[in-house]
Amino acid sequence: MSVLYEPVQWNRSKIFYDIVVLAMVAAYVLLFLKVAPNWSAGAQGTDYPIQRMRAFGTCAFLLLTVVLCIGPLARFDRRFLPLLYNRRHLGVITAAVAFTHAAFVIDWYFNFSPTDPYVGLLVSNTSYGQVIGFPFEAFGIFALFVLIILAATSHDFWLKFLSPPTWKALHMSIYVAYAAVVAHIALGYLQSGDNGPFVVVTVLSVAIVTLLHVAAASRDAREEAQQTGALQGIDAADWLEICDPATIADGRAKIVMLDNGEKVAIFRHGSKLSALTNACAHQNGPLGEGRIVDGCVTCPWHGFQYRPEDGCAPAPFTEKVATYRLKLDGDRLYLDPAANPPGTHVEPVMSPLEGQGEAA
Repeated sequence: MSVLYEPVQWNRSKIFYDIVVLAMVAAYVLLFLKVAPNWSAGAQGTDYPIQRMRAFGTCAFLLLTVVLCIGPLARFDRRFLPLLYNRRHLGVITAAVAFTHAAFVIDWYFNFSPTDPYVGLLVSNTSYGQVIGFPFEAFGIFALFVLIILAATSHDFWLKFLSPPTWKALHMSIYVAYAAVVAHIALGYLQSGDNGPFVVVTVLSVAIVTLLHVAAASRDAREEAQQTGALQGIDAADWLEICDPATIADGRAKIVMLDNGEKVAIFRHGSKLSALTNACAHQNGPLGEGRIVDGCVTCPWHGFQYRPEDGCAPAPFTEKVATYRLKLDGDRLYLDPAANPPGTHVEPVMSPLEGQGEAA
């Protein structure tokens, strides 16, 4: 099956976002080159090419840290959602900064030696049998390779071409890349003996990323437990009239706002109608703006998928979202506003509509 490539559509907010990020990168590099030589005794007298390498390297690490923090922060506070919306752009910029760091490293390695810089980068340290002496360059090369792949496949074309489960699994490797970057930095510090302030920045960054993800996971677990234990308080008189099912495009959803501020996405798949919470379990992405792919509701942000009838992600993934009951009376569709616990099976409502295939 072929997939049509559609160029990225920048809007005013995305252009503004990219300009701000690029300006901050430029400001950070300039500030680093100005301040870093005075950080520590080990940094004093360091050649400009080395400082330039470190400027782009540390900038890439901090950007990657921000990328990994945006998701948990958006789950705690919706004001971070605009950052989440533009996170792919930040990831591409991070890969570009990391590539610039690598280019300066290769330009510097054995610059005054007949040894090819690419060869020198790989063979200057062959202590692969050691722990502290292990070549830190290997971790950096691996991380850069992963970041380039993630940046190259960040477009929705690849989400469709690879299929959402494959794309999702591929992009989860950003955590492996982050671990490799941390190992790259840590071994570099240990082997150089430089104990400048960025050692503290690195430790704090790793701690913040870890704590935010643990806290977000704990919060999700508590909310799921509360939803599972709370429920059952709404009677049949509280059914909400929604619409004529014919107004819902096949493979798409109608998003409904409840009185409590929650949003519900009512999907039609052929003649079947199912309702899920509009918030993706991953990072609150708008499920109702996605579509049904291979029989699963697919989040438009990161490709997370859920079965319409029970809100469960297909194996081997374990995410779950809340489901809602629907009923049909003539040509009117009704919704029970009481959310079921995440993963609760609800038999789809069968309408007289016949599916014409998934929406494009």
